[in-house]
Amino acid sequence: MHSISRAAERRSLSLTVKGRVKSRPVYVDLIDISEGGCKIRGSAGFANVGDRVTMRVNGVNAPLGTVAWIEGKLAGVAFEGEMHPAVLDHLCKAQSIKFHDTEKDDKRRL
Repeated sequence: MHSISRAAERRSLSLTVKGRVKSRPVYVDLIDISEGGCKIRGSAGFANVGDRVTMRVNGVNAPLGTVAWIEGKLAGVAFEGEMHPAVLDHLCKAQSIKFHDTEKDDKRRL
């Protein structure tokens, strides 16, 4: 397993986002995110360590990043700048609202 020190708390997310790896469009699952980076899951071989990554998460441009590690379909991205904590709060809250709305819709169908 990788051992990169983390300065910020990781926040779990479950979103499919469109990004670019080496100018190539890719769709990845965003697993978690922090001010300094994120964990993503893509198809096997979608990126290599050192590749530059851009992503747009729920309408918010994440800072430019670099793939720091890869384990199978998972990859860690280190942002070159930091994502503001208020933006992370917004993303997590937006996902929570969508999850609860979907959960309510599912209960209505029963």
